[in-house]
Order: sequence, then C-alpha cells, then structure tokens
Amino acid sequence: MEEKKFDINSVIGFILLFGIMIWYFYQNQPTPEELEAQKQAETEKVEAEEKAKKAEQVLTNKITTAEDYSNVSASDSLQQIVIQNKLGAFAYASRLPSATDATTDIETELLALKFNNKGGHLSEVRLKAFVDNDGAPIYLVKDGNTNFNINFSTTDNRVLNTESLYFQPTVSKSGDNTIVSMRLKVSETRYLEYRYDLKPNDYMIDFSIKSQGLDNVVNSSQEINLDWKLKGFSHDESISYENRYTRLTYQHEGDKIDKLAQMNDDEELVSDVSWLSYRQHFFSSILVPDSPFKSVKMSSIDLVKDEEIDTVFTKLYASKIPLTLTGGDFNKSMGLYFGPTDAKTLKVYDKNLEESIPFGWGIFGWINKAVFIPLFGFLSGFLPYGIAIIVMTILVKILLSFVQYKQFLSQAKMKILKPELDAIRAKYKDNKLKSQQETMALQNKAGASPLSGCLPGLMQIPVFYALFMFFPTAFDLRQKSFLWADDLSSFDSIYDFPNGFSIPFYGDHISLFPILAAIAIFFYMKMTTGQQTAMQGPPQEGMPDMSKMMKYMIYFSPILMLVFFNNYASGLSLYYFISNLISIGIMLVIKNYIIDEEKVLAKIQVSKSKPKKQNRFQKKMADMMEQAEKQKQVQQRNKKK
Repeated sequence: MEEKKFDINSVIGFILLFGIMIWYFYQNQPTPEELEAQKQAETEKVEAEEKAKKAEQVLTNKITTAEDYSNVSASDSLQQIVIQNKLGAFAYASRLPSATDATTDIETELLALKFNNKGGHLSEVRLKAFVDNDGAPIYLVKDGNTNFNINFSTTDNRVLNTESLYFQPTVSKSGDNTIVSMRLKVSETRYLEYRYDLKPNDYMIDFSIKSQGLDNVVNSSQEINLDWKLKGFSHDESISYENRYTRLTYQHEGDKIDKLAQMNDDEELVSDVSWLSYRQHFFSSILVPDSPFKSVKMSSIDLVKDEEIDTVFTKLYASKIPLTLTGGDFNKSMGLYFGPTDAKTLKVYDKNLEESIPFGWGIFGWINKAVFIPLFGFLSGFLPYGIAIIVMTILVKILLSFVQYKQFLSQAKMKILKPELDAIRAKYKDNKLKSQQETMALQNKAGASPLSGCLPGLMQIPVFYALFMFFPTAFDLRQKSFLWADDLSSFDSIYDFPNGFSIPFYGDHISLFPILAAIAIFFYMKMTTGQQTAMQGPPQEGMPDMSKMMKYMIYFSPILMLVFFNNYASGLSLYYFISNLISIGIMLVIKNYIIDEEKVLAKIQVSKSKPKKQNRFQKKMADMMEQAEKQKQVQQRNKKK
C-alpha cells in the first residue's frame, strides 16, 4: 500500500483562496453613508408595514368604536382616509377637542349627574337624598350599567351607532333651569342634539332628540331605532326579596297598564306606549314620551339565579323604539325620570306613573289607592311609622268588626242548632239526601246557614290582599325603624345564621315579628276553628273529613306564616301580629259581652214558628233535592219489582 505524502500545493491553494475572499469582502463593504441609508430604508419599511397593517385592521373591522377615530392628527392622511371611510360626514366630530371620554358633571338639589362625551348620554345618576342599607349612595346609572343609543343609516350606506360617537357638550342657564346640550356634529351648523333640561327639586328631566341640517346625511328610508338598556342595581338587604318587586311596567293603548314577567325572562312587542318604567323596587328609571311611541320591543332578563353569587344586579331591561324623522330631521321630546318609586312623588306628574307601583289588580288596587295610602299618609304625618301601622290596624279592625260579629253570630246559631241537626242526621242516617233536605229546611227556618259564616270571612280577603301588596311597596316605610326592626320595608332579623348557612324556604336569619304573628294566628285559629270543628257533624260518605282538615289548618297556617314571612317586610308582619291580637280580643268581647245565647235561641224559636219565605237560591236548591228524592224513591220501587 502506497503511503500518502503531505501535499504542500494544496495547502498553499487554500491559503490563497481564503486571502482572496477576505480581499473581496473588504473591497465590497458599504461605506458609512451607505450603511446610514440602508438603516433609514429599513426604518421606513417597518413604519410603512405597521401603517398598512393598522389600516387593514381598521378597514376590515365590522364594528366601529369611538377609539378608532378619536383625536386624529390632521397630518395623518392615512388615518384621516380611514375615518372618513368609516364615518362619512360624522368624521367631523372625531377631529374636535371634545372627542374624548370626558364627562360633564351637573348637580341639582336632588340629582348628581354625569354626561359622557362618548355617546352623549347619562353615564352616572346618583339620588342625593337616599342611601342603601349599608349607607352607600343610591346610583341608578353607574359603571356602564346602561346603554342609550340611536342606530341609524346614512345616505352613503353607512350604519352608525351614537354610543360610539363623540358629542360636544355645552352648559347654559334658562332661568332656574340648567340646560345641557350634547351635539354630534357633521359641521358647525349641522348636528344631532341631545338636550337635557334640568329643573330645581325635580326628578324628571326634560329630554329631547333633535337635529339640524341632517336631511341629506341620515337615511330616513331605513330603520332608525332608539335602544335603551339598563341593569338594575340591588339596593336592599335581600336581593331575592327585592327582585320580587323589580319589574318592567308600561302603559299602552290609552290607560292600559301591563308588566313583563316578574321572576322569569320575558319579551313583548307593544303598540302605542305612553311610558315604560324600569322599576327597581323602591327606585325607578322611567321614559315618558310627549306623544306615545308607535311600537316598542321590550325585554326583561332575570339576573338573580343564585342570591349568594348574584348580588349586584337584579334584572336586565331592554327596549328598542323605532324613531321617525320629521322633514328629514330628528324631533322627539320625552321625559327621563330617575327617582323614588313613591306614589306621592309620581302622582305629581299627572301621567299615571304611580300605576307602575304594584298596588294589586282590580278591587285590591282600588282599596290601596282609595283607602290605605291616604290613611297611612295621614297617620304617618304626625305619628312614628310603627305606631302609625298599629293605629291603622286598629282602625281597620274596628271597621271590620261587624263582619266578625256576623261570623261569630252565625257560629253561635249553628252551635245552638247542633242537637237538632244531630237528631236529623241520626233519623235519616240511611238517607243522606233526605238528611240534607231536612237540615237545609231547619237552617232556613232558624235563619242560620253555614254560608252566613263563610261570607263575612270572604269579605275580609280583599282587605287582606290589599295590605299584603301595600306594605312591601310603601316607600314611606323604607329605612324607618320600630322597636328591634331597623327597616319596616325589610325583614327584622334578630339572629343571622353563620355565613354560608341557610335553611331552605326559610332563609339565613330569624325574624321576630313573623314568630309573634304566627303565635297570634295559632291562638286565633284555635278559638275559631276549634269551635267550628265542634259543630261539625260526622263526615258524609264520599266527602272529605272537614274536621280533620280544619285541625290541620290550625298548625299549618302558623307554620306558613313563620316560613313565608321571614323574608318579607317587617311592617307587614307587624300588621298581622296586631291584627290577630285585636281579632282575639274582639272575639272574646263578642262572645262574653255581646252575644247572649239564650236570646239567640229565643229568636231562633220565634223564627222557626213563622213561615219563612225562601229566596230564589234556597227554593231552587230545595226543588232540586226534592226532585232527587223522588227519583230515588222511584228507583227503589223499581228494584223491589
């Protein structure tokens, strides 16, 4: 094998090639001037790429936001083109100094307000005279919980939203009124204006939407909508209780009052709307047009799914209101009410706004408006609120005492007749129809009927239900204390369970007034139901045992009171407690001092001896029973054959 030798020529060749490469790179390196020019070119290339990327992003974005066109530099021609393409004539507003998120702060005696340049709407509304249960200020609008926007098309086929555009604010005085003008400009003389007229000591703001010179800018042939959304803040101690009285209410087709669902999501399309109220229990945001809206699509979404988690908002309200242009321009006036849901305050405006308060339907609402609201307003004018409730309860019970007297008198008559009724049942134990016929005949002659005892009780139901609606919605009771109750419009907790512990259907606390009311109801029903049970005969075949049911009610009713009213207004529980105490007292007085059973018996004997003319109902029932008895006799004879 041949041994390889070191090749010196190869080494020399590699050295020469390396030297040539070094010389070549040295000769072709750029000069300092060339390096500077290259660096500048690269910088310009990067800037151009960034601008192109930004422009592409803006052009391809379907949703236009205010930040896209705020504070645009006049020298930035590319951005100017983008803004112009997006907004058309309304690009003018983005170049004004007011194109920022600045607010205009205005205060009246009752309201503290903030108007945002972005969107031109109220971004904050605070009611100066009120605080919540923790002492924090009452805000109806704050931290973006509302949306007030006009959606419209332009004549050059753009779709814009006022919520994303910038308005120019001006503040002026007109007498004692403060005028806040928010203008969305397309030039110095052409604009869309939100005008707010703030009056002293008034919760109602006169609001108008007007425009000037926009007839060739806004496309009136396309749909124009006013969208008003609001999430209601919780202000009460119990959000679940508060949510029962938080509801979207509206008046339409003249004076018809309707509501969306109370505890569920709901949606309606309504015509001829005179006003719509976003009621948050004791506070409301109400939109009142000067002339009815032709149609409103409104919705309500319940936001309280779990009261342990959902503690900030109760409901989300939304309304979509079509707007029509007059002569190509906006011209719509309305009122914006931000204030208490108080009947006296709302009634001042003479718009039927007090009907947004749930007084109860039909006769129940009439009783509240005609009797209890004026009566309580009068009493609370010179008495502490807890004492006013007690006095009103006494007056109501005195007025209804004749009903209780009639009821007890009927029970006394039935008690006296019981031996004769038992004799009839025994005599005709095998003939139930004949037994009923003879029983009715005896009761008719004696002037005693079970119905006469039931009817007085039924007469009290409208009063009971009316007061059930009155106390939870009585604004005057809000944050008014009595004895251990800190707030008569809320529950009176004497003990709070450990954090996180709650009894189903009962709650996380113990209220005392419902306990006292339950005890009073127990003794009252023990006295009345026990007496009625004693007068009951044996149960008829196929019929439920009413005596057992009445015994169960003695215990069921107090338990229901105890559980159901634990989270209700303490003023309502106070009323029922005092009412049942008075009922017990009235019953004892009637029984021991007014009704003489011997005199009642004597009257019954006299009445039995006289021919008793039957009324139409009694005659019809007697005829039916007589007919049934004849048919039964015929059937029995046919069986013998």
